[in-house]
Amino acid sequence: MSTRPVGTRQARDLLRVAFGPSLVALVIIAAVVLLQLLIANSDMTGAFGAIASMWLGVHLVPVSIGGSALGVMPLLPVLVMIYGTARTTAAATSSSWFVTRWVVASALGGPVLIAAICLAVIHDAASVLTQLQTPDALHAFGYVFTVHAIGAVLGVGSRVGRRLLSASPLPGWLPDAFRAAAAGVLALMGLSGAVVAGSLVVHWSTMHDLFSITDSMFGQLSLTVLSVLYLPNVMVGASAVAVGSSAHIGLATFSSFTVFGGDIPALPVLAAVPTPPLGPVWVALMIIAAVSAVALGQQCARHPLPMPAALAKVLTAAAAAAGAMALLGHAGGGPLGNFGNVGVDQATFAPAVFLWFFGIGALTVAMSGGITPRVRKPKPVPEPAAVVDDAVIETADAEPHTEEIALEAPPRDRPDPDPRIEPAGEPAPPVPDGPIDADLDPEDHFVVDEQTSPFVEDEENGHFVEDEENGPFVEDEENGHFVEDEENGLSVVDDDSGGKREQGDH
Repeated sequence: MSTRPVGTRQARDLLRVAFGPSLVALVIIAAVVLLQLLIANSDMTGAFGAIASMWLGVHLVPVSIGGSALGVMPLLPVLVMIYGTARTTAAATSSSWFVTRWVVASALGGPVLIAAICLAVIHDAASVLTQLQTPDALHAFGYVFTVHAIGAVLGVGSRVGRRLLSASPLPGWLPDAFRAAAAGVLALMGLSGAVVAGSLVVHWSTMHDLFSITDSMFGQLSLTVLSVLYLPNVMVGASAVAVGSSAHIGLATFSSFTVFGGDIPALPVLAAVPTPPLGPVWVALMIIAAVSAVALGQQCARHPLPMPAALAKVLTAAAAAAGAMALLGHAGGGPLGNFGNVGVDQATFAPAVFLWFFGIGALTVAMSGGITPRVRKPKPVPEPAAVVDDAVIETADAEPHTEEIALEAPPRDRPDPDPRIEPAGEPAPPVPDGPIDADLDPEDHFVVDEQTSPFVEDEENGHFVEDEENGPFVEDEENGHFVEDEENGLSVVDDDSGGKREQGDH
């Protein structure tokens, strides 16, 4: 965590937002210009004017050199500038709306100030270099402001967009719609880039001929860098062909159904354009539009919604994607000197993108479960009217009839089971081995079960002896007197006299 005061840290963040991306672009442009002049063995006259013109060209400001307008600026630098502005703005955005307003103002004010300085430098250099012309100030400020405004909106929206939408009356599915639009645009541009790469491989000989216009290694390196910078422009043209629209370079027109030839600039990346006669394989480019629309529909189907809201989400996503592609088509086109106008057919490009994305996207949402089923409320069933019978009314008015109910006879008392009877399931006592004595009388020796009765008969004398554990009395086996247990009873029988002697507790 930084130990600097809050005010110092915020001022540093605002300076980074205002001048960070623009100064980085200026440093890179200055290095390229100085390297070009050094390799060409030229003096530094007009170097600052060239640097200022290229910085404005990064923001799509048209440049006029020797009476020829160069309005087709490469899209890659401006896309990098938008990304840098969005990243620095998002890093400086906080939860305070006061700080956020200052961040947005810095992101717009700093580049506009640098644009004013660049216009002054170009105007001063034009007095020395007569071929260099000062751009229109209104167009210059407008393009710079627009580029950095897009970056600031993207950066601030990534941090506080959902909170702002939740506090507004707008529907909550708007972030999902914008995410789906971004997915559709990226899919369309990515697949178009793959087609451009494949076409470059097919037209490798043409690309080799375009590189052969210069013999120097530095010239070929410059053509390579320039082709990379203009690659997004070619991808936008391929996207227009894929959705059924057309792209043109001067008089040369390209679409999925026909190709009209014409003069093309000697840029190696333009070797990817189809040549007449057009083969039927180029019609398969429309599969790219369908696949991109499926990607948009899948993103919309991530959070199912009822039918009207789901269609509104797909409609919003398709409109946002069509607007983004139309903006890219406008930014990637413009006048190109003697070749004429370069770009896509704006009258059909944006509507074609919208129709593909909305039609296939809505079908994808329906097939992917992005529509919640409509739950119908059951209709209330009316209760049937109570039908009262006349016989029931007469029965209710009559006196109640009582009927005597005979009670069942109580069950007979069952005698207690004989404790001498062994329970079922126990094994019978073993029979002694050997002959049984005939003189033995079973009545003389009777033994009571000690488990069920407290008395045990003395088998030798015939006297009953009570079990000391179950009964308090023990009979004197010699004299026949009862002796009460001292632990359980309060009196003890005198064994000699038969009298009672009171215990100490009494």
